[in-house]
Amino acid sequence: MNAIVALCHFCELHGPRTLFCTEVLHSPLPQGAGSGDISGQNEQAEEEEGGIQMSSRIRSHSPAEGASADSSSPGPKKSDMCEARGCRSLAGGHPGYVSHDKETSIKYVSHQHPNHPQLFSIVRQACVRSLSCEVCPGREGPIFFGDEQHGFVFSHTFFIKDSLARGFQRWYSIITIMMDRIYLINSWPFLLGKIRGIIDELQGKALKVFEAEQYGCPQRAQRMNTAFTPFLHQRNGNAARSLTSLTNDENLWACLHTSFAWLLKACGSRLTEKLLEGAPTEDTLVQMEKLADLKEESEGWDGSEEEEKPSSQPDVVEGQELSKCSPETSLMPDCNSWNVAHRRLSVFRSLRHMRQVLGASAFRMLAWHVLMGNQVIWKARDVDLVQSAFDVLRTMLPIGCVRIIPYSDQYEEAYRCNFLGLSPHVQIPPHILSSEFAVLVEVRAATRSSLYPTLFDDEQSLNKYEFVVTSGSPVAADRVGPTILNKIEAALTNQNLSVDVVDQCLVCLKEEWMNKVKVLFKFTKVDSRPKEDTQKLLSILGAAEEDNVKLLKFWMTGLSKTYKSHLMSTVRSPTSSESRN
Repeated sequence: MNAIVALCHFCELHGPRTLFCTEVLHSPLPQGAGSGDISGQNEQAEEEEGGIQMSSRIRSHSPAEGASADSSSPGPKKSDMCEARGCRSLAGGHPGYVSHDKETSIKYVSHQHPNHPQLFSIVRQACVRSLSCEVCPGREGPIFFGDEQHGFVFSHTFFIKDSLARGFQRWYSIITIMMDRIYLINSWPFLLGKIRGIIDELQGKALKVFEAEQYGCPQRAQRMNTAFTPFLHQRNGNAARSLTSLTNDENLWACLHTSFAWLLKACGSRLTEKLLEGAPTEDTLVQMEKLADLKEESEGWDGSEEEEKPSSQPDVVEGQELSKCSPETSLMPDCNSWNVAHRRLSVFRSLRHMRQVLGASAFRMLAWHVLMGNQVIWKARDVDLVQSAFDVLRTMLPIGCVRIIPYSDQYEEAYRCNFLGLSPHVQIPPHILSSEFAVLVEVRAATRSSLYPTLFDDEQSLNKYEFVVTSGSPVAADRVGPTILNKIEAALTNQNLSVDVVDQCLVCLKEEWMNKVKVLFKFTKVDSRPKEDTQKLLSILGAAEEDNVKLLKFWMTGLSKTYKSHLMSTVRSPTSSESRN
């Protein structure tokens, strides 16, 4: 966590002072640290915080790394320090503490003041505000303050017992400073609990020392018998004692370094960023509905084996593939005798691959019919090739718009499927061949060894085929077409985009246009707006062109039942409530 944790003290002579601070260093320490590490003595300090044990190696390093005694240090002058070390933590020659986190290569450095002048100014200002104007009721407890320029501060003020202080207590605060306001606010419960634990330990140690001193030499009775002279009492040499003296703990600063370093590490690792996907997409809803239907159907089975029902119509698969070979095709080498590795090469791998094989104009015609919801018919002997073509083409459509019959020995009407695979001997009705609502892709044996440029080594297996794309309504090259088709072609032709990136572009494009479909469905089917208002809406959506309108109407059939029922119930609710009133 990019933050600074500091212990501050309010001195009766000098006002608010920073005693000890721990900061995070992500870059290597300055040059000269190596010699300091060698000459310094290593020491182990262990502290258990909230059930987590931390072992911190405390190393002595050179004054250039963080010693506040350096003449160029931005810390306060020696004349501003209390004679009894009440305003200081480390001795003049003490180099400070550093802990190394080997997992993240982060160093936690502790000293009295930050070396960087800007950080020193930020910590100094936060210290002054935490012990002066920014105080919670009762002067003891947590508070939050700050701004974008000087950072945001979580401050917890508290008192430490001192038998020689006015009121028998001295005022301290532990502050956490960082620039990320949201992160700091979200860390409030964690910081409050852990810092409160550090404060309780300090107060407990100081209370034992205070009670021992009061038992040996009660200060209250002695002060009542002494003339009250405020000015002399302030300057009579009873300067603030150091915190190590108040707690009788010579290893106090080493323990605080360990606690502060653990606090910074734990607070930084407890909150992680996650990708929020938000509401499920229409494809996800449709898939969930289909799974629910299959589960309901399976629960309705009586457990006995159903008799095989002869049917002349193949199964229609919505949103998933189903391989089914007819009796005629079961004897074909595609289904039985071909080598599996050889067959895997005779498939389409992606839309970009298909565009390279078919050619730009033929692919555009095929993609246009797919997006418009027209029937796409493939005639080929290679079942795997047909299925791979459907696998690739279906990625351009929402799942709810996909109805596939992978392979059949007879023609099926368009209302049953928009992707139909046929064996070469199947006769297609003439009105379908001349229809503008269908496109036929015939896979024939190639007459030449190579019919298109070979861009990949494994494309040699497709060179034996010739792909002929025909339709009763060919798409003119100069036709604008639907907007999404133009964007898909732009992504496919951009060689800087990998296949995976193109796939993500397709997901984003489909979700964008499905959102437009939702708006149009709500506007026309639910609200029943007039035709003029619908035309205005289409202009706002950027879909007023004829092809875009046809696409939206077709994609509307792919909306999930969940979404449609939700809209209908939302519309009926106000009406029913008004009727009850």
